[in-house]
Amino acid sequence: MSRVSYNDLLEAGVHFGHLKRKWNPNMAPYIFMEKNGIHIIDLNKTLAKLDEAADALKQIAKSGKKVLFVATKKQAKEIVAEKVKNINMPFVTERWPGGMLTNFATIRKTIKKLSTLDKMETDGTFEIISKKEKLTINREREKLNRLFGSIADMTRLPAAMFIVDIATEHIAVAEARRLNIPTFAIVDTNSDPNLIDFPIPANDDSTKSVSLIMDVIIAAIQEGLAERKLDKDKEAEEKEEGEAVVVSSETKIVSGKASKLVSTEEEEGAKRKRKK
Repeated sequence: MSRVSYNDLLEAGVHFGHLKRKWNPNMAPYIFMEKNGIHIIDLNKTLAKLDEAADALKQIAKSGKKVLFVATKKQAKEIVAEKVKNINMPFVTERWPGGMLTNFATIRKTIKKLSTLDKMETDGTFEIISKKEKLTINREREKLNRLFGSIADMTRLPAAMFIVDIATEHIAVAEARRLNIPTFAIVDTNSDPNLIDFPIPANDDSTKSVSLIMDVIIAAIQEGLAERKLDKDKEAEEKEEGEAVVVSSETKIVSGKASKLVSTEEEEGAKRKRKK
């Protein structure tokens, strides 16, 4: 069963593509028709691709790995940031810093610098420096926090990336492809779906379209995280039961040895009485 209905996609305007003259020929399999000079996306294929992407992301989340969300365009950045915070995944909604994946070690150093600046405010350093130095540090911290604050907890390369508008985020796509990181993306009619492992043909310029697709993706990841938690709880219960069985077995062994010892002592006592 689909995670979203055909009518939901229709009402959100997911089917509206770009002008015919701006199309990418590789999107032909996903285009239903052309109307008034605008390409119309086949929503049946959108449904199938969306379910496929959601299932794959659910499994990634269930395995405990991170998915990096990328959306710097005005129509999508606030939507993505708001929704991704609910699942505690890293995201980039400001400028994509070139080399963020291919030069991840350097990015980690910058994130550590941000952490150091944050500590300066709490460890008393701000109390002994001048107002000018404090102002400079605060400005630098705000800038770093805006660019890297949302990926501060990403200690290693992500297991996958979800991208809104691969034409805008072409650098991010190129870096992911170079490192063989699986990519998921909303792909409009002006983009090449062959660059993405799990393309979702849809309107990437409409806030309603982006919001609806993000809801489906976020829900799938939440399912994966919930199943992971259940599996962990089950493992913990089985471990406790196993430990209880071991303790019970050891108790029985000790009890058996004690009974045998008492029995032996009684027999020896009886023998001594007969000898007397």
